Amino acid sequence: MFTDRISDYFEGVAAKYLSAVDADPGRSHQHEIGGLPAAGFKQYLGTPGKDQEYRFKAKQIYLTDESVAPETVEGDVTWYDCRRKQSHRGPEYRLYYSSNAVTELLGEGDFLLVAKMRDESLLMVFTPAGSTIESQLRVIFGLNHVDDRFKAGSVEAIQLHLPLRLMLEDLGIETGRSETGDNIWLERLTSLFGGNEFPTTFAFSKYARESIEQAVDPLANPDQAILEWMDHEEKLFRIYERHLVQHRLREGFGKDGDDVDGFISFSLSVQNRRKSRVGHAFEGYLSQIFRLHGLHFEQGRGKGFTTENNSKPDFIFPGFESYRNPKFPVENIHMLGAKTTCKDRWRQVLSEADKVAIKHLVTLEAAISERQTAEMQSHGLQLVIPAAIHSTYTTAQAGWLLDVDGFIERIKFTQ
Repeated sequence: MFTDRISDYFEGVAAKYLSAVDADPGRSHQHEIGGLPAAGFKQYLGTPGKDQEYRFKAKQIYLTDESVAPETVEGDVTWYDCRRKQSHRGPEYRLYYSSNAVTELLGEGDFLLVAKMRDESLLMVFTPAGSTIESQLRVIFGLNHVDDRFKAGSVEAIQLHLPLRLMLEDLGIETGRSETGDNIWLERLTSLFGGNEFPTTFAFSKYARESIEQAVDPLANPDQAILEWMDHEEKLFRIYERHLVQHRLREGFGKDGDDVDGFISFSLSVQNRRKSRVGHAFEGYLSQIFRLHGLHFEQGRGKGFTTENNSKPDFIFPGFESYRNPKFPVENIHMLGAKTTCKDRWRQVLSEADKVAIKHLVTLEAAISERQTAEMQSHGLQLVIPAAIHSTYTTAQAGWLLDVDGFIERIKFTQ
């Protein structure tokens, strides 16, 4: 398993809701954010003197629950004492930013997280208040109470299991550092798969499932099994991917090694493979667990495995023939969508099986906002979340969530 921890990437963090002055330069005639001397965070920015300004490289991100991709800008921000010319007054520190594509999106009340990275740069994430993005950031960094003044969070040694890594990678934080034991795994992987290209997802997942070193019992604890298998496969994938990417970079791109378009195309293919593979691996592990538990099901792949409007649900219980049979009891038909992270894509599931009144969606996404889960409920969608991730949800949400074991028992009862 990965042994990365949040403290491997971050030194400190603080958050607040933007005031009108923070978000609207027309209200303050400046582009700056005040109130950062939060206890436990100011130490990471330093204390500039009367004639000093501290500049930081900063990645600024504006992200909403509906974003296909975040708006991202990289540049400099300035940390300074805005009262430096007023010797009779005490210091007041502010963070000055230049106008850009991200800051033009800011509005009063937006949530802002400022994190000091280990490389001395800053990460500044803006998102609408009450969004799932805010909820997730608050979980990752232990931000229990946030208001219009900065509150410091925590970067304690929390281990970055897969759901947390998926959150951070959405923000462009590359996780999965190289570790001392990686060479042993790489030798095994190259010996089995050749070391020149990726095997099929099925073959890679099979090896990951069979090579995991800790005890996993998918019959007794399917919730733990799905997380352990996914986490182990992610580690092996990153080790093998690093090997293949390094080899490709050494070869260069184009005749003279300077083909920019070739490099960009390769980079995009790496990102697309990551996203595609993790989704297919998730479905594969779920199908393995369902088979071990003796469930009757079919997956929406191949000719004929469709519902209305040629939709292809990820899983239909007990199968598509039963779904199309007008005499089969509708109450014994279940549909399950599977998405490692659902964001706003959960709505796709709603149109994939018209006969099923209550649809299920299994995901690894942590801390989905109360506003979004309430909307899911209103549309007849039931979330299925591995039990270990339930703690990232509020008490009100936890009573509604199903875990994988609970979903399996529900299907067994109807079969």
